[in-house]
Amino acid sequence: MNMFIRSVLLVLLLSSLGCAAQAASSAAPTKKEPPKEENMSKFDAARRFSQVLDIVQKKYVKDVTQIELINAAVKGMLQGLDPHSSFMTADEYKEMQEQTSGEFQGIGIEISVENGQVVVVSPIEDTPAFRAGLQPGDVILTIDGQPTQELSLQEVVSRIRGPKGSEVELGILHSDAKTPQTVRITRDAIPMISVKSSPLDDGYFWIRLTRFNERTSEELETALKQAAKDAAPSGGIRGIILDLRNNPGGLLDEAVKVSDIFLKSGDIVSIKGRDDSSRHVYAAKNEPDDVEAPLVVLINAGSASASEIVAGALRDQKRALILGERSFGKGSVQNIMPLADGSGLKLTVALYYTPNGSSIQAEGIVPDVEVVFEPPKTEDKETPRLTLREQDLNRHLENNKDKKPTKPKDTKDEGKEQLSRDNQLRMGLQMVKTLPKIQEIKSGK
Repeated sequence: MNMFIRSVLLVLLLSSLGCAAQAASSAAPTKKEPPKEENMSKFDAARRFSQVLDIVQKKYVKDVTQIELINAAVKGMLQGLDPHSSFMTADEYKEMQEQTSGEFQGIGIEISVENGQVVVVSPIEDTPAFRAGLQPGDVILTIDGQPTQELSLQEVVSRIRGPKGSEVELGILHSDAKTPQTVRITRDAIPMISVKSSPLDDGYFWIRLTRFNERTSEELETALKQAAKDAAPSGGIRGIILDLRNNPGGLLDEAVKVSDIFLKSGDIVSIKGRDDSSRHVYAAKNEPDDVEAPLVVLINAGSASASEIVAGALRDQKRALILGERSFGKGSVQNIMPLADGSGLKLTVALYYTPNGSSIQAEGIVPDVEVVFEPPKTEDKETPRLTLREQDLNRHLENNKDKKPTKPKDTKDEGKEQLSRDNQLRMGLQMVKTLPKIQEIKSGK
């Protein structure tokens, strides 16, 4: 097949050269200028690629296969577009699918590439990365001694992940540090539990969404039903704090479903690609079990993608008060496209827009009430607090190994305990209690 492609290119090239020679014999001899980059045809581009491929295979200091070179070229092409487009080999594509369903093995972080550096967007709660102290904004410099600048984003993900019980050594530069730190982390199974709920006061609940996977909306509905049951003796649910801090996002459909649980009508999010035909608007549906309780949403710099869709929809629809710090600002849509050989592409195809038409990309969601997180002054002796504000949010909570999304029996008071060390959560509770009175004043009742 390789020889056939080269033969075809050679025939086309000779034909082109023959035509050029015939034209030159009947006209004044002029030196033909090479085509400008912007005017290069597909044939010229393919010829250049073929020439480079031949030279590298023949002259490079080490023996490399053609498939290695082609895969590297494709990865480089996509990596040059934006931080979130990438090529995945068959194994990498399979690993990616595991991240949104079931359980995968690794350390539990969401990463991105910013200005050529591999940056931690958010560690997933109750995972090895979370317990090791990785923080939003940390730069991963090396993986087992290899600089990350030599690797594509997907290669970084593949090298960090691995069998349960194995170790990975990361060179980390914390965002508040001047010198790197070496961190050894033992990989573990990363459960895909995405919703946790705890009571804060009679009728008031703290519901944390740690990611958006295939079961997030279902787990949320289950948690809300349990909350309603627990709150029945005190008159039902009186307020909810929806915690999206350090939630790196996930599936678009789940973000829409989660938003819809709290909305009866109106747009949730729209996506716009390179032309009008790619525009799509997701709208809320009026369902009998829609939640109408007062709502405060907590966000911070670790809230990204799907988290920002939910926060933006609830803010623009005047359904919730957004409290905390400006979110990450990942407002691009990636489509996963499988290829015939089992590999795949993750390609940015559109941007997200909130109901009022605002783009999330590189802007993020600005909270209605800005409250900077203040780390607790004292440290838990068994679980040292983290140095950055975002990572102190749920640091001292027990690990939830139960597959059910409802609160564990032995952590009944964890929400109340967290109030003593989390100023954003305390402010959220105060605000959600005050919202009904504010709304009465606003409406003039």
